[in-house]
Amino acid sequence: MTRQTLANWVVLGATRWLDLIYHLLHEELLQRRYLHADETTLQVLHEPGRPAKATSYMWLYRSGQDGPPIVLFDYQETRSKEHPKRFLEGFKGYLHVDGYSGYNEIPDVKLVGCWAHTRRKFHEAHTALPAEERKKPTAVRIGLEYCNRLFKIERALKDATPEERHAGRQRLSRPVLDAFLAWLEEQSEQVLPKSAFWQAVSYCLNQWSKLTTFLEDGHLELDNNRSERSIKRFVIGRKNFLFANTPRGARASAIAYSLVETAKENGLDPYLYLEYLFERLPNIQTDDRTAMADLLPWSNHLPDGIRRRPKRP
Repeated sequence: MTRQTLANWVVLGATRWLDLIYHLLHEELLQRRYLHADETTLQVLHEPGRPAKATSYMWLYRSGQDGPPIVLFDYQETRSKEHPKRFLEGFKGYLHVDGYSGYNEIPDVKLVGCWAHTRRKFHEAHTALPAEERKKPTAVRIGLEYCNRLFKIERALKDATPEERHAGRQRLSRPVLDAFLAWLEEQSEQVLPKSAFWQAVSYCLNQWSKLTTFLEDGHLELDNNRSERSIKRFVIGRKNFLFANTPRGARASAIAYSLVETAKENGLDPYLYLEYLFERLPNIQTDDRTAMADLLPWSNHLPDGIRRRPKRP
């Protein structure tokens, strides 16, 4: 069989059948209280009115710790702020994001900043120093150590309940943040403009209200690594397939990636799960919400054979 035939099968299977499950997952995602979002580039060769080298985007939206995992990809031609507003319409809760301003205007949503990105900027500024300066107690190193202290506290609270984590953050993290903010404001008046250290300090101060939101709720996370791990699968795949040929193919890819990643996170064998869906969907009333709910990746009605067996210790 030709590659074209296989590609057409993926497009047909995704847009005709898997899209039905995708929409149910989307509806469920909007009911959650804690979400994560990210985006990455994608090249689509035949988008109407756009050159083949134009940059498109694959957006990633996923659930947090409240309920079974959901991972959804959404292809769009641009990085416009309108796309997350449209996709998350109806969602009311917390959204973990990076520093991209495109998420700022989503109604009824409170943004949670990413300390991993903050720490990375201080780390980059630290590695930019001459080798002999890196072991000295420079201002850059002090900023990096503030970030490290927050992550150390989070590791200690990893197995705590949300209530315990919230209390622990008030007792342990808040004093670190108060001292860090005072230090940042002091550094902002002394740092050399446009330097790597200046960029780290400026990013931190500009994002401060989002970076401290995690103190409000023990379900919130210190970073947005959950979405970065999920979108990494697409980024690795992109290194092999390089581009999508048409918008329809890019949309099909988003649906297929969504179901595969959601299946894996719910402990299913993605191949067997897709096989089961393609067997069942043509043989049920797809407007029967109860029957469709039985096909979701966390349903107790799924056959045991498609669940992954735990690895032996």
